Amino acid sequence: MARFTIIGAQGFIGGRLAAYLAQRGHEVTTPARGALAAKDCGHVVYCAGVTADFRRRAFDTVAAHVIHLAEVLSHVRPESFLYLSSTRVYGKSGREDVLLTLDPSNPDDLYNATKIAGEALCLAQRSGTVRVARLANVYGAGHESDDFLSAVVRACVGGQLRIETALDSEKDYVAVEDVVRAIERIALGGRHRLYNVATGCNVTHRSLIDRLAELTGCKVSVVHDAPRIAYPILDTRRLAAAFDAVDPWAPATLLDRLPALVAGIRSVRIHQELAS
Repeated sequence: MARFTIIGAQGFIGGRLAAYLAQRGHEVTTPARGALAAKDCGHVVYCAGVTADFRRRAFDTVAAHVIHLAEVLSHVRPESFLYLSSTRVYGKSGREDVLLTLDPSNPDDLYNATKIAGEALCLAQRSGTVRVARLANVYGAGHESDDFLSAVVRACVGGQLRIETALDSEKDYVAVEDVVRAIERIALGGRHRLYNVATGCNVTHRSLIDRLAELTGCKVSVVHDAPRIAYPILDTRRLAAAFDAVDPWAPATLLDRLPALVAGIRSVRIHQELAS
């Protein structure tokens, strides 16, 4: 078994990763900021970050994705280092080797700019064991956030959904249980410096909302002339090659997991009503 140090273990992915690795028999450390040992930290996974609320927390976003990352990278001497980035950085292609572009004048590109800066800092390190994992849209039971999927599920459980993007919009959703498996594989034996962690299949808003309507009976309306937001199909061949025939990369599908997500939201609401 190996030694892991998780930066950002208080977050959704970091917390699930720490629990998964400990269950697998690894030694897991989750240091507070400023308490990270320079040596004997084993495999470091950098999970700290700001997601759906980055527009309101611009300075926190830069600090988490770049400044604190630089402090950690300059301080530790790990067996390996894995920075969790995002597949949001892609444009028309979802291959790891594609050139990335951004528009600094677009406020929505702040997130991408900070993630790309963090990636560049990692990949500029000479060590081949400093790597980057670009994660698709991560979901899981108990994940309460302001991201699109969480907001849609909550609205449907509440009985009414008004959606502001076209129904033929699409993106890749990956379960947190699959993400932590992938992180362990990449950290311990990754042969590349950059990996997509995704299902490799997009889910349309239409199929997502149709399934939620079946589960909840909610009423759905779409804003007139809603824009279509479509992310590219993500190439997962590098990640699949890190697994084998005995334990293949066979990620769960979102539509199959929706009943559990709906049940989780309903359970939270029941507890809130009982406590009020």
